[in-house]
Amino acid sequence: MEAGLPADDCTTNAPATREAIRLRVIEESGAWPFISRRVHQCADGVLRIWQSRHHRKGLGFLGPLEARPLRILFRLGLWMPGELNWWIGTVFALGSALFALGSVLALVPIPALGQAANPVFFAGSIPFTMAAYLQLFQAANAPDPLTSAKPGRPVVLGWRPAEIGWLSCALQFAGTLLFNVNTFAGMRSGLAWWRQDIAIWLPDFLGSVFFLISGQLAFAETCHAYWAWRPGSLPWWVTFTNLLGCLAFMISAFFAYVPRSPFPFDASVVSVVFTLLGAIGFLVGSLLMLPEASTARERK
Repeated sequence: MEAGLPADDCTTNAPATREAIRLRVIEESGAWPFISRRVHQCADGVLRIWQSRHHRKGLGFLGPLEARPLRILFRLGLWMPGELNWWIGTVFALGSALFALGSVLALVPIPALGQAANPVFFAGSIPFTMAAYLQLFQAANAPDPLTSAKPGRPVVLGWRPAEIGWLSCALQFAGTLLFNVNTFAGMRSGLAWWRQDIAIWLPDFLGSVFFLISGQLAFAETCHAYWAWRPGSLPWWVTFTNLLGCLAFMISAFFAYVPRSPFPFDASVVSVVFTLLGAIGFLVGSLLMLPEASTARERK
């Protein structure tokens, strides 16, 4: 590496000028078979780092948290209604908070509050879907990774399965749609055990699978590998806490199954507890997206 080349998580993502056209790719890395990081050598001899997450979200410089204190980034990202990244984080946080509230209501031993849990879960699934679509829309309309060319007109969904970021967003959006079905059906009462499994558990399980795969891909996109320990990186914490939330949702879905003969323990309580933990994971990750979004201003 030449002197002055930013570290993995310290990319400037500065656009190349006419005099600094990218000549060639001298280094590539990522979780196979995806490429999430490239080092380009330009005509002026400068080495520029391209990173998938930064590129599709239009993020600016993100140095180690020791150099950019989180409290300062939070203050900068507290109110940015003109930034799509801010809306994605805010709306995800709203959905996560509602899922956490629904979980608490379901765990409280008061029947009246427990009956309100399912409508709250359904209400929470709506902002989840909205935020997931905004993120997919952003990924579908991101400039081409190699040419930086933008789509001629807005793309609704896109089809870019070779890009790890787009694939993660697409799977998450599909998962939120299944959660819409699952939570809407959950508001119905008096269903036989097998109807509950078909209408409620199955979309919950499939949606959780999509979420878990999506979370792993998002984490790998940030790490440039399927696993890495980078606690000094803010994007790492965003995707890591989201991945923990996805894992908790997956465990919750396992215990949400309704068998013909009851389990020897109250599996529904275990399911709700992990739903609460998953919601907390997503809430933390969503709130961390706000300081991350503040760096988008640096590119303008």
